[in-house]
Amino acid sequence: MAKWLLVECFSGMPGKVIAFGAAPKSFVPLSNILRNPASLADAEAALAQACRTRGLVVRASTDGRRTVRAEPVLITPERAHAIRLWVGPKQEPLPPREPVGAWYFNLTTNRSVRSVELLDLYGVAPEDRAAELAIAGAFTRLVTNRDESEALAKIVNSAPGTEHQAVWTIRRDDNALRAGHFACRISVEVDASGARAVLFRGVTQDIGAAVAVPSAPPPVILEYLLLEAATAPGEYRAIVNLRSLQLIRWIGPPMPEIAWAALPGEPPPQIHPDDLVTAKTMSRELARQRTEGTVRLRRLDGGWQSVRVRAALMVLDQHTTAGLATVTAAS
Repeated sequence: MAKWLLVECFSGMPGKVIAFGAAPKSFVPLSNILRNPASLADAEAALAQACRTRGLVVRASTDGRRTVRAEPVLITPERAHAIRLWVGPKQEPLPPREPVGAWYFNLTTNRSVRSVELLDLYGVAPEDRAAELAIAGAFTRLVTNRDESEALAKIVNSAPGTEHQAVWTIRRDDNALRAGHFACRISVEVDASGARAVLFRGVTQDIGAAVAVPSAPPPVILEYLLLEAATAPGEYRAIVNLRSLQLIRWIGPPMPEIAWAALPGEPPPQIHPDDLVTAKTMSRELARQRTEGTVRLRRLDGGWQSVRVRAALMVLDQHTTAGLATVTAAS
């Protein structure tokens, strides 16, 4: 093969092909690409070993004429999210690798976990390399495409087996714009202590400069330009999960001094316990009308900030809604 295959193993075993070189593939069977039965069997054996051992696998093909190479893409030393696969003549040099990083959203705890390779892909400075943060923080570098409402609906619904694949623009920390290919799947997992969690496991692949990839969105899409134009000074907009009352993402800059990213050393995001009844009432009222109210949010210094929230219902898909909240400091 002249290019690497990227094979997902989000469910703990080798699954479908999600990329051929820099070209995304929509969860296609490996047999659609490797049609020779012997080559397919050699590749499947290497993939299974790499996923099981989470180590590099290099072996000769059954006929001795080719090399089979499988390189796991790890989220932690204990878990592979994908495998890079190459099958080629013994003396042929390896083709270039597209940068790939692994990540997952814990939809039960509202936490996002990122691999070192993903932080490399984002160009994150060493002092800013927190591996974990709130899910909303995962969107700060992303220019989402027209499928954003579909992706957010899947986060809200959290249905096991749900898959998503898209090309979004990544704004690296050096301001370079790269086309990022995302592929992911939701699953229910139980840890060693018996705790159950719903996880959205995925990988991100850098497939080139954003200006050179037609499917990558522009740096700011029209809908966000319109929202920002309608935002008055001192107003901040956010998309909120109406079921959990958790922040999904900010639209535009986040509100200053509010604890929302869950970075190390910061207080966890929180609505004041005495204001939860108000927040839940506002969430229910959105089914009938726009609503507004005042609640207190946790500040970065550990105190509480009183904010005025105006909320409108936001339709993500035919069956899923979220809250579009406009937040200002209460007088």
